[in-house]
Amino acid sequence: MSFAAKACTLFATSVCAVVLSSTAAYGAIGDQDNKPPSSTPSGGVSGSTLNAKATATQIKVTPVSGGASGTSPKPLAPVDPNWKPPACWYEPVATPQALKAAVGRLKKNPDSDLVPVTPTLSWGEDLMVDHYEKGKAENGSGDGYDNYNLGKDGMFWRGVINQDRANDPESYDCEDTLFWQNARTLPANKHAPTPEVLAAYAYDKIKVPETEIEVKPATEATVNLPSWVWLDKGTFKPVKVRAELAAAGVWAETTAKPVALHLDPGTDDAETSPASGDCTINDDGSIGTPYTKGEAGSTPPCGITYLRATAGKPYRLSASITWQISWQGSGGAAGDLPDGTFETTQDMNVQEIQSVNR
Repeated sequence: MSFAAKACTLFATSVCAVVLSSTAAYGAIGDQDNKPPSSTPSGGVSGSTLNAKATATQIKVTPVSGGASGTSPKPLAPVDPNWKPPACWYEPVATPQALKAAVGRLKKNPDSDLVPVTPTLSWGEDLMVDHYEKGKAENGSGDGYDNYNLGKDGMFWRGVINQDRANDPESYDCEDTLFWQNARTLPANKHAPTPEVLAAYAYDKIKVPETEIEVKPATEATVNLPSWVWLDKGTFKPVKVRAELAAAGVWAETTAKPVALHLDPGTDDAETSPASGDCTINDDGSIGTPYTKGEAGSTPPCGITYLRATAGKPYRLSASITWQISWQGSGGAAGDLPDGTFETTQDMNVQEIQSVNR
């Protein structure tokens, strides 16, 4: 949908109406789950949900494991620069009773808030009554509904915009007018909240431990002598979060598993060990081997050897952990997402002394 169309006024108008999506079933939800949602779909979605702002999602993200050490202030950076979490999706927002009540408020007070039928478009009393009560088609919005579908098993759905991508043009892709969806099914639409969509939404909600590496010596290295780099065991373990849209009966668990540490000395005048700069993460969550006295001349399994001293300005040593991302969800769904990285830097001063007693 174009920006011009999106800029239409939020007051009742026929010009801005868009076509309803098909209400064909995407598939049964949760029938084969070995880990069902915490609650089943119900008629509990209220009028407040119907009138919530465009970025208000019902998706609940909670830590499952590894969260105690997940304190990073910023999200993982996908290795694939072209990958992004979903910009928008559809969610159930109102039962027939809630929709009827919202229109009832308009009837009693025409000056009350209009009813949002897309993330950016709201309708007034006339359009709402014609379309959802009297069953009239409104300007390409598909067939109308008889008496708000009261007595039927299902809910009315509407688009939701990912707050983190609110200014992205793709966030305008979920503009189907408020539509009916039978219970325990998902819309036949690429923006349906499938387990994969929930897993991708949870991607940048993952909090991983900060990359605080141990270096010997801590802040000052010696030319041609290796600096040992390591992290204590147990520091890096898989982090798992659960994203659940209970009103639709859909869930996904996204897991970030640490697989490697990459070292960038901050200068071309340095050598890394291994040569690639990629230090593997051991099964116990440790990286490298702690330095012990007497190993100053030995080659560390993970480390850096600086070949030129700093001249008043320290080198910026960068350490980034690569996290492998996988997910599983309702209905037996599972898959992988692009690896993510989390990077920190620290200053390293390098002195000219060729031998040192450590």
